[in-house]
Amino acid sequence: MKFKATLLAFIIISFGCSKLPKDFVYLSDVDASIQSELRYISNNNFIGKPIDGYKKKTVIVTAPAAKALVKVQEALSKEGLSLKIYDAYRPQQAVDHFVRWAKVLNDTLMKAQYYPDVAKKDLFKKGFIAAKSSHTRGSTVDLTIVDAKTGKELDMGSSYDFFGKESHPFYDGIDELQKKNRILLRRLMLANGFKPYENEWWHFTLKNEPFPETYFNFPIE
Repeated sequence: MKFKATLLAFIIISFGCSKLPKDFVYLSDVDASIQSELRYISNNNFIGKPIDGYKKKTVIVTAPAAKALVKVQEALSKEGLSLKIYDAYRPQQAVDHFVRWAKVLNDTLMKAQYYPDVAKKDLFKKGFIAAKSSHTRGSTVDLTIVDAKTGKELDMGSSYDFFGKESHPFYDGIDELQKKNRILLRRLMLANGFKPYENEWWHFTLKNEPFPETYFNFPIE
């Protein structure tokens, strides 16, 4: 009986522990100095409620992406700065949540903050919402730069996840300091193997991502 009880306890513990797929890591295990603010586990996002699949405030990425981010962080730390991650790996169930929400046209709780100049019915057409996301492949990150000590964000000229022309990396309607800050982020990410997304200054994907055709759906926990 003692052996059976021990075996049963082992089985329960084993199934209760979360295990990442091969080649995925918790970013904090690789570099704990990289800061984060996972918007999708909170109400502070363009939907206004926690998103499906986000169960813990932890950043998950592929191991190659994590290694590249560490190099960016090392460069920033020399200037007293740090990366701040808004989102990284995103399960497909979260993307599905976005799609369902986008189809409910009268749900505009966060419109004033996140998409004041875009009609919700146009979010698909303009590419702000899609049925598939590179985030789900594990090597895409949404991020900015902050003061390493205070956590204060560098002024990028528009907020994260703002749906509008102001978020285009080379939008001309921002001041010189804001342009300089965007260029700093872009330059460091490009130098360390990431490619940018031309509609969002914060969005980068590892060029040699290990899962270019795989969209994962395990929860963030």
